[in-house]
Amino acid sequence: MSANDETPAKKSPYPLASRGSKEGRPSEIAVGGFSFGGPRIVVIAGPCAVESPEQIMTIAKIVKGMGATMLRGGAFKPRSSPYSFQGLEGAGLGYLKAAGTENGMPVVSEIMDARHVPIFLEHDVDVLQVGARNMQNFTLLKELGKLKKPILFKRGAGSTVEEWLCAAEYILYGGNPNVILCERGINTFETATRATLDISAVPVLKHATHLPVIVDPSHAAGRPDIIPALAKAAVAVGADGLIMEVHHRPNDAMCDGKQAVLPEDFSILMDALRNVAPAVGRSV
Repeated sequence: MSANDETPAKKSPYPLASRGSKEGRPSEIAVGGFSFGGPRIVVIAGPCAVESPEQIMTIAKIVKGMGATMLRGGAFKPRSSPYSFQGLEGAGLGYLKAAGTENGMPVVSEIMDARHVPIFLEHDVDVLQVGARNMQNFTLLKELGKLKKPILFKRGAGSTVEEWLCAAEYILYGGNPNVILCERGINTFETATRATLDISAVPVLKHATHLPVIVDPSHAAGRPDIIPALAKAAVAVGADGLIMEVHHRPNDAMCDGKQAVLPEDFSILMDALRNVAPAVGRSV
C-alpha cells in the first residue's frame, strides 16, 4: 500500500501517524513559544557542527538577527570516515544550549545512540534530531518513544515515504506524539546535487499523515547556490519549516562547509521567504 492509498478497507501500517487517526486534522508541536504545523514557518539555522563556544555564539547571534526561530548545531557527528571530525559531544551540547539561551532560541541537535539520551536531557536540548542514517535504528527510536521531547525525524536517503512513516510509528507507539518529519533528499542517479530533494514528499505526507513536515535543502543540495531556490519551493508546496546550515566562515568549517549558506545570503533568503509564505497563507 502506498502512502497516499488509505481506505477504510485497508488498515494503515502506521495507524498512529496516519492522518485518519486525527480525523484529518494536522498536529501542531510546540517548542519554546513556536509551533511546528502552525501558521508561521519555523526556520532552524546554524552550523553543521558546534566547533567552539565562540563559533556557535557568533552564528546564533547572526541567524537570530536575521529572523531564524531555532538554532541547530551538531555535537555528535555521524561521519563517513572515522578520521573526520566527530563532534565535541557533551561539551558541544553545552555550548549550543548556552548560545540558544543567550539569544532566546530553542536548540536542535542530532542524537545517534540510545545511550546518549541522558546527556541530551542533562543539557535540555529542545529538539532531538534523528539523522537519515538512523531512520531505522529501532533501538534508538524505541528509547525516543519514552520521551516527551520533540523529535525531528529525517528520512533515510534510500527509504520510501511508507518506510519513513512506519519508522516514525515506533516513536509514536512508544508514547511520544511529538514527531516532526524532515525531508532531506534521497539517492537517485543524479550527481549534480548531493541528493535529490523529493519536493513531492511534502504534499504526499500532508495527505498521508497529521505530523508536521519540514525540509532540509542544505543536505539535499550539497551546494549553497541552489539552497535558496529549494527553500522557497519547500514553503510553496506546504512545508511547515526549514532547517538550513549557515556558517560565517564556511571555508574553515570542520564539517560540511561546502553546503553552508553565508550570512549575507541567508538574510536575502529570509526576505524572499517573507514574500513567498503569504502566497500559501503562512508567515515567516
